[in-house]
Amino acid sequence: MRLPSWLAQHLAALRALLVLTVLCGLLYPLAMVAVGRIPGLDNRADGSLITVADKTVGSRLIGQAFTDKDGNPDPKYFQSRPSAAGDGYDPTATSASNLGPESVVDTLSTNPDDAKQSLLTQVCARSLAVGKLEGVDGTRPFCTADGVGAVLAVFHRDGFTGPVTRVVSVNQTGTPFVAGYDGVTVESAKPGEDYVAEGGVITPIRGTAPAKPVVPSDAVTASASGLDPDISPAYAALQVPRIARERGLTVAAVQALVKKYTDARALGFMGEPGVNVLELNLALDGK
Repeated sequence: MRLPSWLAQHLAALRALLVLTVLCGLLYPLAMVAVGRIPGLDNRADGSLITVADKTVGSRLIGQAFTDKDGNPDPKYFQSRPSAAGDGYDPTATSASNLGPESVVDTLSTNPDDAKQSLLTQVCARSLAVGKLEGVDGTRPFCTADGVGAVLAVFHRDGFTGPVTRVVSVNQTGTPFVAGYDGVTVESAKPGEDYVAEGGVITPIRGTAPAKPVVPSDAVTASASGLDPDISPAYAALQVPRIARERGLTVAAVQALVKKYTDARALGFMGEPGVNVLELNLALDGK
């Protein structure tokens, strides 16, 4: 007896549904779990967790902060690069700040919840803090001495051309980082004012900082995921003298540990070398 065409089509669809459910919803996941249990792969499948004395202290693949009880960088430990993931290194909120090179003007407000730092000011403030921690010059081009973006809104008589009639230091409500510009006294900014909408031409000022800052770029910028567990060898080298001093070790001993926990480029040519901060700090505690 031939079934009606509509019923035959529904039965065929049901058979396909059952077969695909078994293959994709049962057999394939079980096969992936089995592969993840293969010796040598099981640790990676579980998140490359690191356990010390039966206590999980972190993951080799996820960065974390090394701070004291007050939230300040612990001087006895190597510091990770900044993170924009949640409150910092939150794997459930992995993200970047989505701020780009044109983010140079802060949002100033008397309400702290409405105020927002530009990417430039974040970089300037971080560089100044790292320089203070490491005892080096933390200045960068286009940054003020107090760690904000050195940016002016320059007003011209004829819009974008003509003599300068007014200048505002858009990221500072206090004393401007320069007294004058093109013969015009520089004003401090007022919270809530939009100097771009008023016709000001945004003009970053390079300043006298060295062309190549002492503080490396990965010390002042977050990774795209906010979870990067590695720092550059340059940033690790910057921290070596502090670590040696705080732990009573020789600089050579700390440098040897840094070298041991430095990963080379993938396949010898992909990416950049990186130093795993968690493994390095655990090795320091062991030493």
